[in-house]
Amino acid sequence: MSPEMRKLLLMNAVTSVVTIYIGIFVNLYIWQAHGRIAEVSLYNMTMFIAWGFAFAAAAKLLTRFSIRLPLGVSALCGGAAFAYLMTVHLDNRTLWIILLGIPVGAMFGLSSAAQNLGVASQGKSSEFAPYFAAVGVLMQMLSMAVPFVSAKAIDLYGYGGSFGLMLLFLVLMLIFALRMPRIALPKPANDAEPAGFGKFGFRDAFGQPGAGWIFGSLLAAGVFLQFQNLFTLLFTFSVTQNKMLIALLNVLYTLSSLLGLLLYRKIRMNENRWLWIGTTLLAVGFLAALLHVPAALIVSNFLTTFGMFYFQTVWNAQQFRFIQRYGGNRQTSFLVWRECILVATRCVLLALTMSLSELRGALFATIVAITIACMLAIPLLQNRALRASAARSACFVVSETGEVARK
Repeated sequence: MSPEMRKLLLMNAVTSVVTIYIGIFVNLYIWQAHGRIAEVSLYNMTMFIAWGFAFAAAAKLLTRFSIRLPLGVSALCGGAAFAYLMTVHLDNRTLWIILLGIPVGAMFGLSSAAQNLGVASQGKSSEFAPYFAAVGVLMQMLSMAVPFVSAKAIDLYGYGGSFGLMLLFLVLMLIFALRMPRIALPKPANDAEPAGFGKFGFRDAFGQPGAGWIFGSLLAAGVFLQFQNLFTLLFTFSVTQNKMLIALLNVLYTLSSLLGLLLYRKIRMNENRWLWIGTTLLAVGFLAALLHVPAALIVSNFLTTFGMFYFQTVWNAQQFRFIQRYGGNRQTSFLVWRECILVATRCVLLALTMSLSELRGALFATIVAITIACMLAIPLLQNRALRASAARSACFVVSETGEVARK
């Protein structure tokens, strides 16, 4: 990987520490108050809506400034969220949850935009799979360490002490942001910017052959990704609320991802086969959750984490490779709309879960069935998109040689 890609990877590691903590312990902090699925869903819905707006705002900022600005503002938003947790207590629980979700979502959206747009503009086609595999490894290593350290900090100093520890990491994130390469959206070669630069239209994002299939893949992925993200936590919280046991279970899930990485490196296989293996493991894991016994919930999380490694590595690499031939503004349009579509479909799933009172029953089974159907559609849609894109590329090469003109 290039030095710029390595720096982006390092920044990803720093932000992941805070992301993992929030993903587990802020959700647990909300859950422990009343044990209501609706409260956790409301927090996540608010967070993702703020995430989508922040991602789009960051893309606009990157037409004029480098990734240092959104990364720095992201750290400040994270600091505001933890300061809020430490100092603000409202009688209106719903308002308190919404006001918490906004800065958390802004932090995630700004940092995600800076890193994704940085990778899209700096990365080469051959670097995407190694980069996302390395991200996966880092996430798994941190997923073992962060929960243990955080659980110990909460046991010793309470949630307030752990919130203070996260503020220190956000200071570190701010320092790293100021040392990142000055990556911005590339302007056109000529001095006069075309009218479309900095305007991220839907047609720019999905106006190429195969993009319609990618659009369908994104619609399906938002539902599936949010189910996996939310219910992995809720399944764990249903088994235990002991923080050290939660940390131990996260180690178990992390080991499943590391096993996935080992097999991924040892076995030479077509990318689409890995994607199918990942989706199959995820489907079996989701079905296991219907048994609703502690052992089945643990097995469910083990299988879904195992499958998620393959899914994320291949799915992300394929999507970034798909837009490799796009110009800078079109790449950004795609990534902005990609994020907005994922946010919208995540919110649809979260809206369904807000009616759940327990992790069983007809509604829960229906949500599981919808999720599995969406997930199994993704490899088919991705394959159609890549075939259409490859056909377009082949036509482009022919036209460059002059054969089309002769025809």
